[in-house]
Amino acid sequence: MSFRIPIEYLLTLTLGAGGAFVASLLDMPAPYLVGPAAVVTVASVAGLKAAIPSRLRDLAFLAVGLSMGSGVTPDVLAATRQWPLSFVALLFMTVLLLALGWVLLRKVFRYDDLTAMLAACPGHLSYVLSLAAGTKSDLASVSIIQSVRVLALTLLVPLIVEIQGLSPPGNLALPKSVGPVAVLLMALPAYGLGQVLQRVRVPAALLVGGMIISSAAHLTGMVEGVIPFWLQMPVYVVLGCMIGTRFAGVSAGDLKRSFLAGLSVTVVVGLFSAIIALAVSHGLDIPLDAALIAFAPGGLETMAAMAVILHADPAYVGTHHILRLVYLSILMPLLLARKRTL
Repeated sequence: MSFRIPIEYLLTLTLGAGGAFVASLLDMPAPYLVGPAAVVTVASVAGLKAAIPSRLRDLAFLAVGLSMGSGVTPDVLAATRQWPLSFVALLFMTVLLLALGWVLLRKVFRYDDLTAMLAACPGHLSYVLSLAAGTKSDLASVSIIQSVRVLALTLLVPLIVEIQGLSPPGNLALPKSVGPVAVLLMALPAYGLGQVLQRVRVPAALLVGGMIISSAAHLTGMVEGVIPFWLQMPVYVVLGCMIGTRFAGVSAGDLKRSFLAGLSVTVVVGLFSAIIALAVSHGLDIPLDAALIAFAPGGLETMAAMAVILHADPAYVGTHHILRLVYLSILMPLLLARKRTL
């Protein structure tokens, strides 16, 4: 009995890998996600029958959950005692930005309720897209709106560096990675938990299962370190390819509408996050540069790098961005579950 992989799977993954390679050469932000998404999107719009195996997609979701959980460490919990009021302000800002983005997308751009909520989520691109893929939302629009937000905030980094006349440090220490055995020991129970959560209709069940198991393992000290790059890279390529497959049949008008919506949301959330950061800086005597970077709804890696480049407090910035993801990790599944019961 021969085993044959459908040609559309091979072609899609090959295009995605090529897009990731080119994006990395061009030093694009999040190249292993953005590159495949861009190439497969173009191919899908051009009429290619692009597809990703459902089993591979599910494993990618599981890996994203494990990666998210690796940021929930005892150091993060300890830091909450150092800046408690700042973390309360962060929670308020997270809810406010989500609500403002939802209203803008729902009332002005006329997106459906579910798409507007997911597209307005102020953080963690891969997590939001994984959630969106498990719902009946417009994944193509969510992808564009979220990508515009991340890209716009990421492009501010070199601009600020140029204005400040600073140069990036020569060598940055890479975080410790979890070994393959530890990854496997987390992945097996996480997959089992994900199957249970699927039966009770939890959105993005495998992702949530991976996040729960990884968070518990890191909080208890059983596991230390982040998910290794050799695993993260193909996972993001798969997610990027999956995003691109959702653009089949999307019109130029829809693309323009989503891009404009993304720019609008970015301006609104950027303005309000800056206002809250100014208030926190003034009220709690936090350096303004650290507060602005910590409250900016951009990518964790980019904002952490900005903190280093601008000599802001990296512990303050990093802890706030990790906690923002924790807030969203709890809030978004609850909101999705509520939508399904209405």
